[in-house]
Amino acid sequence: MVRRPGKGYRYGRWRGGPDPLAPPYDLGSAVDEIGDSVLGGSGVREALRELLRRGMDGRRGLDELRRSVRDRLRQARTAGRMDGTLQEVRELLDRALEAERRELFPDPDDAARLAEAELDALPQDTAGAVRALKDYPFRSPEAQQAYDQIQDLLRREVLDSSFANMKQALQNATEGDMQAVKDMVADLSRLVDAHNRGEDTDEQFREFMDRHGQFFPDDPQSVEELIDSLARRAAAQERMMAGLSPEQRAELAGLMAQTMSDMGLASEMAHLQDALRQARPDLPWGQRGQVPDGEQGLGLGDATSAVAELADLEALSNQLSQGYAGASLADVDEELLEQALGREAVDDLAALRQMERELERQGYLNRSDGKLELSPKAVRRLGATALRRVFATLDATGRGEHDVADAGSAGELTGSSREWQFGDEQPLDVVRTVRNAVLRTAGEPHGDGRRRVRIAVEDFEVVETERRTGAAVALLVDLSYSMALRGTWGAAKSTAMALHSLVTTRFPQDAIQIIGFSSTAQVLRPETLAELSVDTLQGTNLQHGLMLARRFLAQHRDAEPVVLVVTDGEPTAHLEDDGTPYFCWPPMPETIAKTVAEVERVARSGATLNVFALDPEPSLVHFVHDITARAGGRVFTPDSDRLGEYVVADYLRTRRGRRAR
Repeated sequence: MVRRPGKGYRYGRWRGGPDPLAPPYDLGSAVDEIGDSVLGGSGVREALRELLRRGMDGRRGLDELRRSVRDRLRQARTAGRMDGTLQEVRELLDRALEAERRELFPDPDDAARLAEAELDALPQDTAGAVRALKDYPFRSPEAQQAYDQIQDLLRREVLDSSFANMKQALQNATEGDMQAVKDMVADLSRLVDAHNRGEDTDEQFREFMDRHGQFFPDDPQSVEELIDSLARRAAAQERMMAGLSPEQRAELAGLMAQTMSDMGLASEMAHLQDALRQARPDLPWGQRGQVPDGEQGLGLGDATSAVAELADLEALSNQLSQGYAGASLADVDEELLEQALGREAVDDLAALRQMERELERQGYLNRSDGKLELSPKAVRRLGATALRRVFATLDATGRGEHDVADAGSAGELTGSSREWQFGDEQPLDVVRTVRNAVLRTAGEPHGDGRRRVRIAVEDFEVVETERRTGAAVALLVDLSYSMALRGTWGAAKSTAMALHSLVTTRFPQDAIQIIGFSSTAQVLRPETLAELSVDTLQGTNLQHGLMLARRFLAQHRDAEPVVLVVTDGEPTAHLEDDGTPYFCWPPMPETIAKTVAEVERVARSGATLNVFALDPEPSLVHFVHDITARAGGRVFTPDSDRLGEYVVADYLRTRRGRRAR
């Protein structure tokens, strides 16, 4: 919004950062997916990690990003062989020796024979032969040229293995160029030493870059970035050397040492290597890791770059796996990810990070003492989602409407109204209330010429609604370990949460209690139920569950009593007279007798008892038919994926109530 002098305001696109009026980040589907995993038995942290692995809303998850990195890793392994420089030096050396022998052969002089003898006595290893020929007076110009190429190649490759892109910078280098390299290495050693002592300054780094920035085309912005880049390359150089055969490693190490000595950099580079190791001791120094193994030979610098890339890709793959203790999305290096997979991969990672942050910021996940838990808001969302899925399969034909003749505080409007009385909960009839006030004050004088409507208590009227019966619902859910073995545990929890959501939102006049039973029974809150695991203790103590249900129904004597039982096995446990649980398989007659006695007590309270048997085993079917016959209820044998549909539909039918009929 921009103020225009004399012309009011002009509105346009918001440019002050994130749009303050933008809708909040949509986390509905994310919460639902986490909830499905939690209801299936996963912990909240595991469910969130699984969601981050899968990704959502068109964004790649960690697993797909990691697969792409692994594909890139396989490609990088075929980049080439690491002995390319050594092979090229051998070829140049053979060319030099062959040309020199051709030059010596026709010469009858003894000096020529002596020179041939010197060539024949050269060491067998390449590094020793190159070192021995350092002061040899070549007669062949072609041989001298080949040997000079060896020296130039080694200078460029050795420096390129320590400083990226140095090979191109030192092509056809002059004495001045080499002196500039020596000055850079000396200044760099001093800078790294100062950093290790904690004495470096931003000004010192800027001065170094102003003087030697041409050697660092990646343009580091701080001394930390500079040291990190150099240390990674130095560690990669050691890994590259460790990946060579012992013979190759000895020859190449000899060539590198000789070249550094010839350039006058041996001691300075050794000191720099130690300083970099001290600055970044966490890098895999000297460890043998993955190395390229392709057909084309790589120069020393390119081989080091290839090994560094492999190390970066391997580290990135490990970061994306999140398979180590204390793993976090913050561990994933965005720079490495962009180098490997491009900017879109970074955007996908940012979306996952935002989703993880928003789940906590919007109150769906709570973190307490390092433990991640579902919040009450998330549990309500899970119940609503479970209920919505149930109703998606139900034919909405008005089930659950059990109206009676007298007026009440819930239900459809009757069209009539009455005077408000203290304690009324019906909605106000605004039109009739204002009309009463107008009629009451119509004859009052108004001295200021202005007419006001003042509403008094006696003006209020409330609308009448159809009265509906309330229900008290006790849902008993089997928590025994067999529920998990049969794969019905997630469906049972989801059903319980759907029913709880239905009762608390659409039928607030009803009361519901969820009771879990295994070796003993316990009352469950929705927050507890969502993350509850099956009980590994043996036992199906339906007797204790019915006892708790009966106590709950006794607290709601004016409501229609409904008892729903979800189980997959006969009772195998009961409470002794002293309250201790007793288990036995197969079921003891005493266990059956105590359970049946509790069923009859529930029936005498007037409750309807319906059972949802999740196992067609004949003994279970016979038992549940017997107890429902005693309590005037019914038996259902649904598949686990339709359990919610059966339970909710039966609740809607049952809560009509015998009293209403």
